[in-house]
Amino acid sequence: MNMIKKIAGTIYFFYGIIMFLLTMMVIIIPIGLSAYIPEPQRAKIMHPIFKGWMTVFLTLVGCPVIRKGKEHFKKGENYVVVVNHNSLVDIPVSSPWIPGANKTLAKAELARIPVFSIIYKAGSILVDRKDEKSRKESFRIMNEMLRKGLHLCLYPEGTRNKSDQPLQSFHDGAFVTAIRMQKPIIPGLIFNTKKIYPSSSKYWGRPHIIHFHFLEAIPTQGLTLRNLNELKEKVHKIMSDYYVANEHKV
Repeated sequence: MNMIKKIAGTIYFFYGIIMFLLTMMVIIIPIGLSAYIPEPQRAKIMHPIFKGWMTVFLTLVGCPVIRKGKEHFKKGENYVVVVNHNSLVDIPVSSPWIPGANKTLAKAELARIPVFSIIYKAGSILVDRKDEKSRKESFRIMNEMLRKGLHLCLYPEGTRNKSDQPLQSFHDGAFVTAIRMQKPIIPGLIFNTKKIYPSSSKYWGRPHIIHFHFLEAIPTQGLTLRNLNELKEKVHKIMSDYYVANEHKV
C-alpha cells in the first residue's frame, strides 16, 4: 500500500468513527427509552430507528446498501436469517436491513462500552460464549423471540472470516434453533464489507457500495436434530456457491 493511499484510508477511518458517534447521539434517547418496552413491541419500534440511523450513517461514509431478495420474506412469517461475516462493517448492515423486526445474538463483553452499551443491550441478545449458563439462556431467549414473531439474525461462522475461503465452517446454534422451533432459514449474503474495512487493517478503510442478498427460504418443517448436520451442510453449500458466483458481479 502506497503512502498516499494509507494516509487517505486512515483519514477515512477516523471520519467514519466520528460520523458514527455523531449520528448515534441523535438516536440514543429514543433507543434508551424503548429499552423499557417489552418485546416484541420494543424490536418493532427500534428496527425502523436503527435502519434510519444506519441509512444516514452509511450514506455519509459513502457505503450505501443495495438489497436483493426481500420477496423471500413472506408476510406473517418469521425466519432464522443466517448471514456471512467478513468484517465489522457487517454489524451495522445485517440486522437493520433485514425486512422486519429482529433480534441478533451479540457478545456480552461489548455491552461494557460506555453509551454504546445502551443501544447494544436494547437491540441484542447478549451471550458470554465462555459461560455455559449464558449460552443456555441465550438459546431460551432466541426461542422466545421466534415465538413472539420476530426474526433472528445470526452469524453461523461465529467470528469474522479472515481466511481465503468464501465461508468458514458453521457452528450448530442457528440450525439447532431453527429445527427446534420449526422455523425456515433464510440465507443472507453481504458483499464488499471486507473491501471497506479489511480484518488485516486496524485504522484504515475506504468507501464502497454494499450489497445484501437474501436467498430463498429453506424449510425445516418435519426435521429433527438428527438432520442437523445435513441441514447445516446444505445451507453452507448454498451460501458458499452463491457468494463465489456473485462476489465479482457486485
